[in-house]
Amino acid sequence: MPRVIGIDIPDKKRLVISLTYIYGIGSHIAEQICEKLNLNPSMRAHQLSQDDIARINSLLQSEYVVEGDLRRTVQNNIKRLVNIHSYRGLRHRSGLPVRGQRTSTNSRTRKGRRKTVANKKK
Repeated sequence: MPRVIGIDIPDKKRLVISLTYIYGIGSHIAEQICEKLNLNPSMRAHQLSQDDIARINSLLQSEYVVEGDLRRTVQNNIKRLVNIHSYRGLRHRSGLPVRGQRTSTNSRTRKGRRKTVANKKK
């Protein structure tokens, strides 16, 4: 398995699909990376040479915010919202949906223990 910026990407899948296993890279950015480095997007990841992997590593580190740096940035943004006691910060702290979704029936997708929002009337 090729290692790109510390992440093992699957070697049997196409290069564009394999790059999306890195946190912060979607299909659009993966296509851009292949285009910038003149790599064939339909080639398999195990066909990459060490030179190609080094070029991908250097491009990701110089132009994109991915993996640990991106996770840290997102966590800092959430922590800032909680610290300033904004509405979104309060929703993050209580583990409820942040972006205006309804909670009476459909807020069951959050992680952790279930939080009762409204009791059913009998």
